[in-house]
Amino acid sequence: MNNGSVVSIKDLIVRVQFDEGSPKIGEIIIVDNQHNTKLLVDHLEPGGIAICLNMRSDRRIQKGMPVIRTGKGIEVPTGSVTIGRILDTLGEPLDGQPPISGENVQYKDILKLPERSTDFTIAKPEILETGVKVIDFFTPFVKGRKIGIIGGAGVGKTVLTMELINNIAKSGSGLSFFAGIGERIREGHELWDTLRENDLLKNTCMFFGQMNENPVQRSLIAVAAVALAEYFRDEEGKDILFFADNIYRFIQARNELATILDQVPNEGGYEPTIFSDIKVLQDRLSSNEKGSITSVQTIYVPADDLSDPAVQLIQHELDSIIVLSRKVAEQGVRPAVDLNKTSSSLLTPEIVGDRHYLLSVQVLALLQKYESLRGIIAIIGENELSASDRADYAKAKKLIANFTQNMNVMEKHNGIPGDFFTREQTLQSIEEIIA
Repeated sequence: MNNGSVVSIKDLIVRVQFDEGSPKIGEIIIVDNQHNTKLLVDHLEPGGIAICLNMRSDRRIQKGMPVIRTGKGIEVPTGSVTIGRILDTLGEPLDGQPPISGENVQYKDILKLPERSTDFTIAKPEILETGVKVIDFFTPFVKGRKIGIIGGAGVGKTVLTMELINNIAKSGSGLSFFAGIGERIREGHELWDTLRENDLLKNTCMFFGQMNENPVQRSLIAVAAVALAEYFRDEEGKDILFFADNIYRFIQARNELATILDQVPNEGGYEPTIFSDIKVLQDRLSSNEKGSITSVQTIYVPADDLSDPAVQLIQHELDSIIVLSRKVAEQGVRPAVDLNKTSSSLLTPEIVGDRHYLLSVQVLALLQKYESLRGIIAIIGENELSASDRADYAKAKKLIANFTQNMNVMEKHNGIPGDFFTREQTLQSIEEIIA
């Protein structure tokens, strides 16, 4: 295998000259500097120049150092040895336990796309109960589909995700994955603590590339987690619950890399390949005849602007969208869901049944009327409304209160026990209010 030498270094970008036998894009090459610094080949330039990314931000590289090809890409370990572990982008442990190694451990290239099945027929939709009223009613959690939790900073995206992991993973029917992308280290530790206390680590694989990591690792951590999820789906026929917090940070990390690589941004100010990057990642979070991947993705909204091009782009890939609102959070409603902006393409009679669907139509009509009446009440007062309008307004207020509930994962912080409602209990409580 032909080796090269370092030509120049600029921040995380290392240019390597190969006289013959250039490496492949996505290949790991190693700097022979006694520390075996790993570089990832990002792209190739004419004249045998490989533009590489410094995976670990290792500053112990100098111009002229020899570089050795490995012939391999980024590989993560697979199989049952990864369950209950916390890994980074390179498949190395972050939990203080020994590295995953051994003759029997198999590895998977995270950038290698799986074969797509062409004759896959979708089975009858299977609804998974989350125990969270507002989700089970407005955005039914259907096996093999994608849900997005959208909101600005501090409105409860991570808490809602942790509650879903806690409630759904308890059933133990599948395998849970968590990909921490560019979020706070504290939140990752709290999640690990919660899973450990509830004895859920035995069904969970975790990947963390939090905000302390460089953009190379943050942009690839979701890809590494998806690669392992694909292995369990395709080789072991498992049903996967895939949680990603936060998918917007994936785009932010790609943006930082694009800036370092001097790429011209697109019209929205984002990296030029934003569309294909999101599309490829979301397409891998899919189901086939062997198993399913059901994903829950949090999406940070910069400056609470839902019209942000990156947020809009991610939304188009999702089946259901839960919008968390600062305005609702300020009213003391938890979870702070904006019921009028939350939507789902899965809320159909074929999936949820006629009873649930007809109730949802009535509830949405009442909530929209409530919004329009609020402006009138602010001017003339509630007593000036007609009897029917007053009745509808009162029903809408009861419905909003009904969708408020305490979270199990917050019990250790506020001392208030959490609630779990079956879908039947949720429907019954709404019928009582409407009737």
